[in-house]
Amino acid sequence: MPTPGRDTSDSVAELKRLEQGEPIASFLGMRLVELTPGYSRVTMKLKQEYQNFNGFVFGGVISAIADQAFAYASNSLAYPSVATQFNIHYINGAGADDELTAECRVVRSGRRVGVSQMTVTNQDGKLIATATGTTIPVNRK
Repeated sequence: MPTPGRDTSDSVAELKRLEQGEPIASFLGMRLVELTPGYSRVTMKLKQEYQNFNGFVFGGVISAIADQAFAYASNSLAYPSVATQFNIHYINGAGADDELTAECRVVRSGRRVGVSQMTVTNQDGKLIATATGTTIPVNRK
């Protein structure tokens, strides 16, 4: 359910505008590829610097792209919203040269809570992680 009195197309347009100057997305190299009400797709080219001491891509980087897609999709329906819970399951490792794609679909967007599901895949379609999250709309005064 969209935020009362706000058209979802307004939220989508605002989020697309804000994406241009978002510091964390720029820092990690994340790019918003698609955004419609209740859905988003974000990509990120991984770097060697994202590896941990085991030679695997740090889970926090994988979590970051899932969270970014989560933020866009949930806020497209109820803007502004903030996360209250985020849960991720790492299915496969990502390579330092992979390009990841995170997709988020909002399952429920209500006046009090939103629920979303995310997937993260690499350029070959290999499932890297799945995640779920909840949000709450914030009233700005």
